[in-house]
Parts: sequence; structure tokens; C-alpha cells
Amino acid sequence: MPSAELQAALDAANAAAAVIRSLYQRNLEVVTKADKSPVTEADVKSEQAIHEVLSKRFPGYGFYGEETGQHDMGAESIWLVDPIDGTKSFVRDCPFFSTQIALLRGGRFVLGVSCAPVYGELAWAERGQGAWLDGKPVKVSTIDTIEGAALSAGNLKTLASGPQWATYGKIVSRVNRAMSMPSSPISRAMSSAVARSLSMIAVARRSLRSSWIRPSASRTSSVDGVGP
Repeated sequence: MPSAELQAALDAANAAAAVIRSLYQRNLEVVTKADKSPVTEADVKSEQAIHEVLSKRFPGYGFYGEETGQHDMGAESIWLVDPIDGTKSFVRDCPFFSTQIALLRGGRFVLGVSCAPVYGELAWAERGQGAWLDGKPVKVSTIDTIEGAALSAGNLKTLASGPQWATYGKIVSRVNRAMSMPSSPISRAMSSAVARSLSMIAVARRSLRSSWIRPSASRTSSVDGVGP
């Protein structure tokens, strides 16, 4: 039974998915933000739908949105939202994007939800309650070596220009397979550089055994471990 907070995040993700699907492949106007990333009506409206659900149920929580800004950042509990992780794919009519919602409390993540609107798949996890994909529990697989794993990589262009490229090459040479023809709907996004979160959903649904996530200023690790 999901907690009230997790249920709110799931409902918010589904509300955003409905907005996104209604605007997908509609040739929307694209605005370039100061950081050179694109934003569309779908980004803004889906984040507004998320905010509406979360703020009604937990009005005292803070909110940090990718598109609509932030408020009450001094609150103990803060919602972190990226309505369309992969807008570059969205504007090119490629289905390789997802919605991300997380709850941060006292500096610790307590839950997270990842939704792939076009594919209709929803993954979530809550601290102490395990991880789930479309209502089914997921767990670590028995594969415990790189040699037995399939590998998916995100943002190869950036990875190739950074210091991790040689390390990545060594891993590719050892894995059982570097995915080129994904075996399930959600994992068809694995060739997309912008859909890192979809890689993690694919790990959950056993399409992949590992996912390489490039380092950034906000990350301390570059590899998300061996998964289901």
C-alpha cells in the first residue's frame, strides 16, 4: 500500500502524462532557455499539473520545478520535479523522454517516480518499501559480473569529450552486450542520449543489467550499479 506521499507523486505523474500525450507530436513552439536547453508548452503545462496535485495534498511542502520555479525551499520536505526529462527528444517527436518526481526530506531522498508517458510505463520506489514497475516488484538479479551484463549509455557525445571516455571503453569491452536493438518498448529509448531515466526503468524491467550515467556537478558516481 503506497504512502499518501507516494500516491500523490504517482497521481501527479499520471496527470502530467495525460497533458504530455495530448501535446506530443503537435509541432509546438520551442523556446530556448538561458542554459541553451529547449522548453515547450508541454513542459510548462505538465509541470503545472504536477504542482496542482502535490500542492493540494501537501500545501506545506516546498517545490522545485525545472520549468515553473521554486517556492518554500526552506521546508523540511521538498518536491523535485522535471516534467519532461528529454525535451530535445520530445520536440523531435521521439518518444525517448520521461517525467521525474522525487521527494527530499531533511536532505535525504525518500521516494521517486519515473513515468514514460508514450510507453505507458511507470516506475517508483520509496525508502524501505522497495522498487516497483507497473505494480510489480523489482529486485536485484543474480547476474553479478560485468561480463554477464548488458550495458546502456546516455549522452555519448558529452561522455566522449570527457575524462570518463577511456573508462567507458574498458567497460564496453567487458560486457556481454552493449545494447543496440533493445528488446522491449521502454528500452527502445536506450539509444537516446537524453533519456537516462528510461535506462533505469529498463534496468528495472530486466531489459538491461546496468546503465552508465555520465558524471555532472550534482553527481558523485558515474555508474548506477548492476540491477535486475
